[in-house]
Amino acid sequence: MARKPANPKPARTKRAKSNAGPALTHIGASGEARMVDVSDKPATERLAVAEGRVVMTKATLDLIVSGNARKGDVLGTARIAGIMAAKRTSELIPLCHPLALSKVTVEIEPDAKLPGCLVRASVKVTGPTGVEMEALTAVSVACLTIYDMIKAVERGVRIEAIHLVEKLGGKSGHYRA
Repeated sequence: MARKPANPKPARTKRAKSNAGPALTHIGASGEARMVDVSDKPATERLAVAEGRVVMTKATLDLIVSGNARKGDVLGTARIAGIMAAKRTSELIPLCHPLALSKVTVEIEPDAKLPGCLVRASVKVTGPTGVEMEALTAVSVACLTIYDMIKAVERGVRIEAIHLVEKLGGKSGHYRA
């Protein structure tokens, strides 16, 4: 009986050609991950807006709104965390370009109907590539920070519906969800 090698080399997969739409830009011709070359793209103003929500009980939301959470100002801390995360996206997500962001805003609105918090981030840059990942990262980290600051009170908190709402600028133009 033939023996199999202990650590066989993984098979290389060729990039599938498809008429279904554009190819994935972070995948090279041989299937390897790669950073997109944006050196020939013009620097234009680009904006991305993302949203998400943190769903909790009314009692936990009341604790946040009243400012009586044991860890302190939940919404203020989450806002700062989201801004910091947007600025460090290229360190967190492989293949993202480091960008000199010109503006980052994170807005967090308590919503009694959820009950919970609606988180919205807007990120702006003038450069050769978009800021969708920065906006999504800002929302994700702001939501995670809210969770971290209230988990001692309620472990069943849910982070939901993180998505890109709008994108402006660049070759692909305007996108709105």
